[in-house]
Parts: sequence; C-alpha cells; structure tokens
Amino acid sequence: MNTVFEIRSALQWSQSKLADEIGVSFATVNRWENEKSTPNRLAQEKMLAICEENHITLAEIIHDAIIGDATEISAMHPNKMVLYHGSKSGIQGKIKPASRDRCDFGAGFYMGTDPLQPLTLICDYEQSVFYILSVDLHSLKTLDVPADIEWAMLVAYHRGRMEAARGTKFFQKYQELDKDYDMVIGSIANDRMFYVLDSFFEGTITDTALVKSLSALKLGRQYVAITQKACDAVKIEREVQLLWMERQALKKASEQNRSNGIAFANQICKEYRREGRFFDEILDGAKQRR
Repeated sequence: MNTVFEIRSALQWSQSKLADEIGVSFATVNRWENEKSTPNRLAQEKMLAICEENHITLAEIIHDAIIGDATEISAMHPNKMVLYHGSKSGIQGKIKPASRDRCDFGAGFYMGTDPLQPLTLICDYEQSVFYILSVDLHSLKTLDVPADIEWAMLVAYHRGRMEAARGTKFFQKYQELDKDYDMVIGSIANDRMFYVLDSFFEGTITDTALVKSLSALKLGRQYVAITQKACDAVKIEREVQLLWMERQALKKASEQNRSNGIAFANQICKEYRREGRFFDEILDGAKQRR
C-alpha cells in the first residue's frame, strides 16, 4: 500500500504538483512513492490537510488500496481465505491463540473480512501494524455461527455477561458450543454494532431489535483461530506500518462509525421497543428452566 501515490492519484496531480503544494522537491515525492523514504510529520500534516480541502477521504483510499492488495493475494492463493488482522505493536514470533479471554469468541487469534475493523482498532497506537493474511481452512474443524441470537449469546458467554445463568443447561450450551473446534466464524461487532450489542446486554433494546440490527448492518465476518493448529494454518502475506496521517484518518472514521452506531441503536430501540425479550428476561427464563 503506497498511500502517497494513492492520494496523488485521487487528486489527479503530477508528482511535481504535489511536491509544490507540500513544499518539497519532486525527487522527495518520487522517493516516497518508490518507498525509499517516508514523509515526515510536517509533510503528512500537509497531505492530510490537502485531502480534507479537496474532499478526499483518506480512510476510503486506505481501504481501497488494501482491497486491491488482497485481490492480488487471493489470485495467487485461490484455495485460501484472505483475511486481515491488526496488532498494537506487531506480531512477535509464532502466531498463537493468545488474545485476552473476554473477546467475542474467547482467547484466539482474530482475523476479519473487513479491513477497516482491525485498522480502526489499532489506529491509536504509534507502533501498530496491519496484516493481510492467507488461511488454509481445509484441514480445520470450523464452527460457523449464524448472524442471529445464537451469535449474540455466544458472545455474551465469552464476554462474561451470562454469569447470572451459570449452572443452567442454557449456560452449558454456550459453554460447550465452540469446544473441539479449531476456528470459529461469525459476525464482527464493529464500531456500529458494538454499541447495539452493548445496548442489548445493558437492557436497552430487545433480542428482536438486536437481530434486526444484525440484518440491517450487513456486518463483516471474523475468523478466530482458537487452537494452535488453526494458527499454524495462517500465513502473513503483507504487513503495513501505519503512517501518522493514516492513523488520524482512521480515528476520524472510527469516531464517525461509532456515532452512526449510537444513532442507529436509538432508532432500532424506538422501532422495536415493544417486540421481543430483553437480555435479563432471557437469563431469568433460563434459570427457571434449570
């Protein structure tokens, strides 16, 4: 991904024109685009301002460039899945199922089909690294969780939200649902869905509103390697160290997505506030069937 080139292409400017606007030489821009050097902070600030002045959305440029790279990788590995991962400080050593336990599907190595999700998760960190990966799924035992209440309940279990129903058959169902699998596949609780999901857990919206949200948002998918066997099937194809201006653009996109999620959740709450059951009602029902 060559962001300077992508910005210049979106502006339809020559290297000389971009150099003049930033206040550097043609040779400097040429070196940036040939990846022989990277722009300093001042140059990045100027390029970010140029994008804003010309209504160029840098987050979209980053997204489209990554999709282009992924398409090339997919063509080279037609029998593999191409996915994305973001790390706050880079992957050190062997890939392992070592995330914290309270993630959507528990401890694992998390990958997704939507590049903006991991990008916005790591954009606050200076040493963050973004990865394009290929995964060979053929020898793995996979659990594909549908985008419905089953997904929400499995996430609730792994996030520790289901403790009130511990000891019930309902709790045991989700405790055992993804055992003996190598890879769990399900919807990503992205910046918009995260607020909706939390609203469900906090009792603001019902299960009906949640399922309607899942359908409307058309979420990307996450692939979670929960065994070492699954992690060993993952290959790093490309890694990208994010520039300062890229991280700033992604922060803005993340904030906008979260704001949209809050507005969306409030809308769903109004439309379906009288339909379905609340999360605590579901857990209370499970305890009564103990």
